[in-house]
Amino acid sequence: MAFSNPFQTYQKQAVSTSRPEELTYMLYQGLVKYIRIAKNSLENKNFEESNTFILRSQDILSELMITLKTGYPVTDSLLSMYDYMKARLIQANINKDQQILEEVETYAVELSETWYNAMKEMKIKN
Repeated sequence: MAFSNPFQTYQKQAVSTSRPEELTYMLYQGLVKYIRIAKNSLENKNFEESNTFILRSQDILSELMITLKTGYPVTDSLLSMYDYMKARLIQANINKDQQILEEVETYAVELSETWYNAMKEMKIKN
């Protein structure tokens, strides 16, 4: 008899019932989390774990990129930003560079906070 992990069940439920803007926020939160884990792993010379979480961060950026509706100035800017962040993560992974991870983390935190504030504003207006 197989037992399910309650946390995984909760996560799947949260994702399947969330609105698109909430899903985007979850992606931003995951991006920040994974960059921080990668940074900590790199600091502890755990290169394999650092690589794993840098790759997960890149996957999140790829997901954010494919969900954008291009052709608008703001989405074109976001696409460029995501592309830049992804390229920097690749450099951080190759060079095992903590400073690059800190740079990308700063951008990820800023994007997450901005998105959260935008969602709050939309709730107030509605």
